[in-house]
Amino acid sequence: MGEKFERHKQAWTSDEVAKLHTLAKKGMPLRAIAKALTRSEESVKARAKEDKLGIASLR
Repeated sequence: MGEKFERHKQAWTSDEVAKLHTLAKKGMPLRAIAKALTRSEESVKARAKEDKLGIASLR
């Protein structure tokens, strides 16, 4: 099983959203962004989709 996150279902702060936008624009992969924000990959993916951000995928 993957890593456990204590922040289950917590709202996104404006700082986290800004950091997500910055990291996504730099072309960081989903896993790295999730780790930097201490959130699950699913949570980051959902928020990025909500904000219409593209996230690089590992090849």
